Amino acid sequence: MIMIALGRKYFVKTVAILLGLLFMYASTSKMLDFENFQVQLAQSPLLSAYAGFVSYAVIISEVIITVLLCINSTRLIALYASFALMVAFTTYIYLILNYSEFIPCSCGGILEKMGWQEHLIFNILFVLLAAVAIFTLSRASGYKFKNILGLVCITTVLSIGVVVIMFLGSEHIIKKENNFTRRFLNHPVVLDSKVLDLDNPDYYFAGSDDSHIYLGNRIFPQILLTVDTGLKSQQLTKVVPDNMKHQFASIKIQVFPPHYYFYDGSVPVIFKGRLGSENAKTLSLGDAFFNQLVVIDSTRFVLRTQSGNTKEFALASFDLLPLTRVKLYPNILEKQIDGVFDVDGNLTIDRSDNTLIYTYLYRNEFIVMDTNLSIDRRLNTIDTTRIAQIKITKLGDGRHKMNAPPFKVNRQSVAHRGLLFNQSDLMGKHESRQEWKSAKVIDVYRTDKQEYIGSFYIYNKKERKMKDFLLTDNYCYVIMGDEVLRYRIRDNISKHYTKKGKLKTLQ
Repeated sequence: MIMIALGRKYFVKTVAILLGLLFMYASTSKMLDFENFQVQLAQSPLLSAYAGFVSYAVIISEVIITVLLCINSTRLIALYASFALMVAFTTYIYLILNYSEFIPCSCGGILEKMGWQEHLIFNILFVLLAAVAIFTLSRASGYKFKNILGLVCITTVLSIGVVVIMFLGSEHIIKKENNFTRRFLNHPVVLDSKVLDLDNPDYYFAGSDDSHIYLGNRIFPQILLTVDTGLKSQQLTKVVPDNMKHQFASIKIQVFPPHYYFYDGSVPVIFKGRLGSENAKTLSLGDAFFNQLVVIDSTRFVLRTQSGNTKEFALASFDLLPLTRVKLYPNILEKQIDGVFDVDGNLTIDRSDNTLIYTYLYRNEFIVMDTNLSIDRRLNTIDTTRIAQIKITKLGDGRHKMNAPPFKVNRQSVAHRGLLFNQSDLMGKHESRQEWKSAKVIDVYRTDKQEYIGSFYIYNKKERKMKDFLLTDNYCYVIMGDEVLRYRIRDNISKHYTKKGKLKTLQ
């Protein structure tokens, strides 16, 4: 009997020492690299919204439990606390492995040295050791078996419940409530070896089809560069409009196969040519001034223009066929300050179903519309800038001018297969400033409902930053300096594609 009692005593002490060493090592490693620990928690798909609170709570809990395990009078309480914490950790890893959209990076400590499956087994082992130690010490202290079992079960349920509730709450906040904490996907795009050298750094993406991408040039606006999707071959076309006697100010090219459109809304004029041909004929002259254009089909366009009455920006439909060609929709862009700078944004189209998206530059909103400019929904980006933070001065001639640097939220957007890829200009909670100096961030959203999917970095190359990007089904093309880089899109993004129809092209 004495030997059994001594065995039980030393077993409990051994378990207490093991748990104490585990928590002491884990808390120390987290404190020594606290910033990294917080950043990694913020990237967790389960705890993103609570990264700040959890980072402190875990370390404080581990330190307190370590101290209590060393004191005989508080050891039983410490064992229950150890058991509860290990059950919570185990539940967290189980949810990550079975219910997470992606597996994040490690969160420091011993976990950093193990894979997720190995650490799950490691945690289960310590849960069992803590449970046996609780039963052993409690029975030695005179507690009834059923009371011990009941308390252990309650502790288990509470620990699991807390983690599950935090998981569900974090999902709701991240996907619905705009709590500005990014969730970084696990390598959603991978840089491959395909690189295209350009003759100058002033190119931009003008469109794509199944086998080609098309580039225009800001400095040499009559150039249309056609490149195969493998970035192996290229063809240069010099666009020759049928009338060059206009005072062009800002010429752009947009490709919608099998045609390209050569336009300058400040004139205003639109030319149309067939891909492969240098000749472009006048399609529209003097119908409407505009500063953005999206091609819907061979006769229909959507413009961002300026109201003649209010001088405010508005969206408009432009149809070549009816007598009333231009129809203004003044209520789509919602004025907050001046109706010009505060509603500034990017107009783009998802070719998979011809959904139009307008993303504001200075506030956290994008508008999803059909090609008739009927609003389907207004959705939000994850930052919290609901009101444009800009300062405007109205000049005597009625023009508006910014009198302070603007607080830009969204820089540029690309829509593809029911997803919006939005380059953000704002740093979220727990993000590394060093990463922001060396990369651009792209946030991914669904356009059929309010849901933030995740984010990823496009890293600079030799101090050259991303200037433009384009999405196809399998690749993300990026212009950096005088190069086009190709990134392969992995399943953790492509599985969210919601528009499965073939991309529409003109025939």
